Amino acid sequence: MEKKGNIKGLIPLFIFLGLYAGAGIFTGNFGSMPLLTAFMITMGVSFVLNKEGDKKTLDEKVEIFCKGAGDSTLILMVVIFLLAGAFYSVADAMGAVSSTVNLGLSVLPAKALLPGLFLVGCALSFSMGTSMGTVSALTPVAVGIARETGIALPLVCAVVVGGAMFGDNMSFISDTTIAATRTQEVGMRDKFKVNFAIVLPAVIINLILISLMGGNGVAGKVYEYNLVNIIPYLSIIVLALIGLNVINVLGIGIGLGLGIGLMHGDFKFIEIFGILQRGFGWMEDMSIIAMVVGGVVALMHYHGGIDYILENLTSRIKSKKGAELGIAALVSVLDLATTNNTVSIITAGPLARDIADEFGVDRKRTAGLLDIFSSAFQGLMPYAGQLLMAAGMAQISPGAIVPYCWYSMLMIAMGILSILTGIPNFKSTNE
Repeated sequence: MEKKGNIKGLIPLFIFLGLYAGAGIFTGNFGSMPLLTAFMITMGVSFVLNKEGDKKTLDEKVEIFCKGAGDSTLILMVVIFLLAGAFYSVADAMGAVSSTVNLGLSVLPAKALLPGLFLVGCALSFSMGTSMGTVSALTPVAVGIARETGIALPLVCAVVVGGAMFGDNMSFISDTTIAATRTQEVGMRDKFKVNFAIVLPAVIINLILISLMGGNGVAGKVYEYNLVNIIPYLSIIVLALIGLNVINVLGIGIGLGLGIGLMHGDFKFIEIFGILQRGFGWMEDMSIIAMVVGGVVALMHYHGGIDYILENLTSRIKSKKGAELGIAALVSVLDLATTNNTVSIITAGPLARDIADEFGVDRKRTAGLLDIFSSAFQGLMPYAGQLLMAAGMAQISPGAIVPYCWYSMLMIAMGILSILTGIPNFKSTNE
């Protein structure tokens, strides 16, 4: 069989990795090269390249790029990204975030602060679909707990990060869930069931480990919350679980949040538009990056780069388990390079889908593995946003947190175990 792949088609990927990772190593700060800037430069390189024996004009290359960037799956993903940002902005403005956190802290058993903090983080991140939002909301509370109980700061920060990564992986409105399910064209409920079955043992083991670390409670502390403010989060969970389309789920959640906020006087009617725009703005970069990546991948495919990776990767894969391990390794390496699990899924997704189809891997398992491994490594990298934020708030080194990130380590272990055993293996359902 004639090979269609050409390593020359991977030049844009090498350029991107060189720009992003190189800038981080050179400056000591992996945030010094913005992702969008790196991808825009990569896009320019993609336009300069020519395919041997089939030289196209710039206009023709732009057409290939635009078709990739305008793929219907990507555009739908962008719409969902924007709605998810709007929901979180509304929830923050009308007090749903603080009420959800405080409710959880109010019911924590005095002798189980760390397991309780982890579960609050899981519930919050699952509800709001953002690990960064969870870290920013809970780290100040975790620091206060550490100071009042004597529990090590790196440990409480790692507990918060672990809870945040649970929701980043599991939430119906997480951008990683959206990216994984859309690139694999599977239902969110299918992906949820696969992920939950894999990470549940990790959750249980992590709870046991952190429960052994002690904690004596915070005496006399009263946390204020309003149960009505939690309704938007509850609606998101319930509506998503019953299988309502994600756009409808987010739309209803936004409407409920705005209604409750107006009723409580948290903002005026005219301020609604600014609140929504703020949420859209939070997701603008991610939306543009998603489209640029789609266009660059289309050009890489035209130049033979995608076929080259697929041919070389599949030449070493001899079984379904090997295919799943290859998919896990691919998205993990991309996440380590980009420090962004959503981008790594968007980039690896089309190739992972091809590998899955080639070796008969169920696409819902593929979606689950993409999300699990990218989220796990995101919660282990000292230069990733989640650990940097937690460390900055606690005024400690992010490297000090990593050894305590047991949940992320357990996610990787359970993911590998799932690949080796082939469990779980559910029948698909319609989204």
